[in-house]
Amino acid sequence: MIGEIKRFIRDDGLIKVSRSIKELGIKIKELQKEYFYKKGQEISISEIAKELKVSKEDIALALEATNSVESIETASYTNDKDGNSINIIDTIKAEKNEEDIITNKLTIAQLISGLEQREKEVILLRFYKEKTQAQVAKILGITQVQVSRIERKILQNMKGKLLEAS
Repeated sequence: MIGEIKRFIRDDGLIKVSRSIKELGIKIKELQKEYFYKKGQEISISEIAKELKVSKEDIALALEATNSVESIETASYTNDKDGNSINIIDTIKAEKNEEDIITNKLTIAQLISGLEQREKEVILLRFYKEKTQAQVAKILGITQVQVSRIERKILQNMKGKLLEAS
């Protein structure tokens, strides 16, 4: 039974296409190969329609119907930078994540802009320069405990502002 299902999908494809459209698709493919072989360029839809004596719409339908169905999991293109394949699903996910990242960065930038100079320095050193509280204390000439208190106060205020906004 599984063999029959596989044969059905392999032979008929996932989408049913009428025999006449399949045959037209085969004729078009053959004409395209022949034309390219003889002239070294692609044949236009108008020329195909004229040669086969069918409408441009029928040519477009046959070409579209004979294309294989692709899953969003299949590789859609290759990244020019590193040669890795990128799936359609990856691009959809990436776009949403980029939007969230941009929104988050803008929100954080707005919150930081409302801080006092010393508070900005603490945040910059701790979270952007990835310094420890002890390193920040040494740079600013204060104690590590003071850095900890300033940091906790800033984060609580930011959290409060975010909760008010939502």
